[in-house]
Amino acid sequence: RNKPCSKRQHLPAVALTMSTTTTPDMDTDALAAKITKQSSIVRQLKKDGAPSEQIGSAVDELKELKTLLASLTIAEDGKDSFDKKAFDDMVIRKMFVIPSFEIHGGVKGLYDLGPPGCALKAAIVDTWRKHFVLTESMLEMDCTNLTPECVLKTSGHVDRFTDLMVKDPETGECFRADKLLEDAIDALLEDKTKIFTNEEREDHLRVQRQADAFSPSELDNLLQNVYQVKAPSGANFSASFPFNLMFKTTIGPEGTSVGFLRPETAQGLFVNFRRLLDYNAQKMPFAAAQIGLGFRNEISPRSGLLRVREFTMAEIEHFVNPDDKAHPSFGNVKDKELVLFGRDDQLGSGKTKTMAIGEAVATKLVNNETLGYFMARTQLFMEKIGMDPARLRFRQHLTTEMAHYACDCWDLEIQSSYGWVECVGHADRACYDLKVHSQATKTAMDATQKLEKPKDVTMAKLKFDRKLLGQAFKADQRVVSRALESLAEDWQDFEPIAKALEETGSTEVDGYTITKEMVTWKKASKKVHEIKFTPSVIEPSFGIGRILYSLLEHSYYQREGDEQRNVMKFNPSVAPNKCAVLPISSGDEVNAVVDAIASDLMYNDLSTKVDKSGAALGRRYARADEIGVPFAITVDFETLENNTVTLRERDSMAQVRMPKNDVSTVIGAMVHGKMSWEKVLGKYPLVQVAEDGEVAKTDSSTKTVVVSTSRGRFSRPAPAK
Repeated sequence: RNKPCSKRQHLPAVALTMSTTTTPDMDTDALAAKITKQSSIVRQLKKDGAPSEQIGSAVDELKELKTLLASLTIAEDGKDSFDKKAFDDMVIRKMFVIPSFEIHGGVKGLYDLGPPGCALKAAIVDTWRKHFVLTESMLEMDCTNLTPECVLKTSGHVDRFTDLMVKDPETGECFRADKLLEDAIDALLEDKTKIFTNEEREDHLRVQRQADAFSPSELDNLLQNVYQVKAPSGANFSASFPFNLMFKTTIGPEGTSVGFLRPETAQGLFVNFRRLLDYNAQKMPFAAAQIGLGFRNEISPRSGLLRVREFTMAEIEHFVNPDDKAHPSFGNVKDKELVLFGRDDQLGSGKTKTMAIGEAVATKLVNNETLGYFMARTQLFMEKIGMDPARLRFRQHLTTEMAHYACDCWDLEIQSSYGWVECVGHADRACYDLKVHSQATKTAMDATQKLEKPKDVTMAKLKFDRKLLGQAFKADQRVVSRALESLAEDWQDFEPIAKALEETGSTEVDGYTITKEMVTWKKASKKVHEIKFTPSVIEPSFGIGRILYSLLEHSYYQREGDEQRNVMKFNPSVAPNKCAVLPISSGDEVNAVVDAIASDLMYNDLSTKVDKSGAALGRRYARADEIGVPFAITVDFETLENNTVTLRERDSMAQVRMPKNDVSTVIGAMVHGKMSWEKVLGKYPLVQVAEDGEVAKTDSSTKTVVVSTSRGRFSRPAPAK
């Protein structure tokens, strides 16, 4: 979830000796697929403990493929019209996103949202809540950020959320040990004063390739004795030690209870499963949701909002019978087409496929209906908030990427200037999460489901020797007996236990040693009216910060012919301000009308920006465009005569004249998707307005035409007959 994404590297074109796996006319998609396949091979070799020579050869081939891809994409990158510098300058200048604690030098990985950024995030979250929580009747929770160690120990975060670190003993500054080793080898090989044979150079590169696989003692030896890496202070680095990426603290004044700021929101929903099930009247399936902060003490945060230390997540945990992952609303989305990048295509053609989600589930490209349903709903959500559909795709996790317990995983990736960035994870996590918390706490995390028709099942009928159980397990005897009784409900589950007891006289159940004398059994059958199971979890996990940043990029453009005029083309539903109200003069009568219109808009929950500055009208339009205001009302001298105003649409810059009393109704309808701008153009007369000048008087009989361009619809004088 929310794994870091690195910026695509733009390397100089180089002459390469083509390997047998590439051809000079290979397209970038096919080459990217070969890189994905080779990366998977390298990961598997490291996992299997293959000889360093074999790993080195595989890594060399991977580097060659990556360099070739970089050289092939330079021409395409040169054609990219997106002005990243202008975009970054505007985002900070208009306070969408700004560095935290800037006047004190700032802190890497921490950012503040200014007024428009805060409003945009709130609108995204509000749309998400309506689209998922309200529409799906989900059970929303707001769990604490502070999490006890035992919870994250059970989930695996305490043991596996680590990197090896070293410290400068003089300053206390921390560094990631494997990165120090890689940088030291780069510096050594780039030193023009040193000459290496090919064999010596290869030895150094082999060490560099395995930097993240060394043990702490091996890293210490390489840093201090082999490469003699010094800390910035000139002293030797400390011994390397595991650094957990979670923020650790203590709970209570005694300092004995360890806690962490949560790295994800999901655990709060898992541990509350039993109460949620009771609240839902024991009905299955159901979904729980949570919007909140996550914290990760990233070692080297970068790429703006894409890799930060504090971030907002929106997560759904859909609990379902592991033997029945159908979704009752799947039929509503089965025809929705998605761009899918399956694992076979990643390792083969490198091409995506556009396919209806119904077909993807039917052909088992996507594992089940519930997973497919949420993928389609996520696509619809992205389109609703204004993301460019042409820059969205779902990428399936490779087998080497997935956790051992996962059934299927698909990431929604959004293309931006940083490449394809994972913004939403969709994972079928099977029963893992509830099982580990159940085992750790000896608490049943089961659900039941009534059958339409009773059925006969084969089970084991148990009889316990309570005295022996009590002597062996004392207070835990009920835990042991419940575990055995749960297994006995299905003979297929209990049969391995029975066989082990018959053959060896003992067996392990949930960490307890059971002997043959403690329990007797016999095979039986019974008619059941309901089944009991530990639910599987289908989890869509949204990184709100990454979505917000991607939407900023997708919404940004510059007016044709004027690179100084930046525009954010936000959908009206998520735009930070829905309307600007501008007076054409500073007279008291005009300003009184402006205030009345703004008050009416705000009364109708339409956030409004009033600009009474003395700047030219065109300049004030441009200011509104930069923060994505979709509509602008101009109060002019004609308003004082007949109570009409002009309404400007941001992207086309076309304007109509309408009665002042219609403003709130019309803008509210467009913001909520109940009226289009085209309908407004058909209802009210167009007016000709110079962006930097006066409004021309135009009555309803004025002859005009609307011209469509790539940037929208513009009004033009009708040609003379």
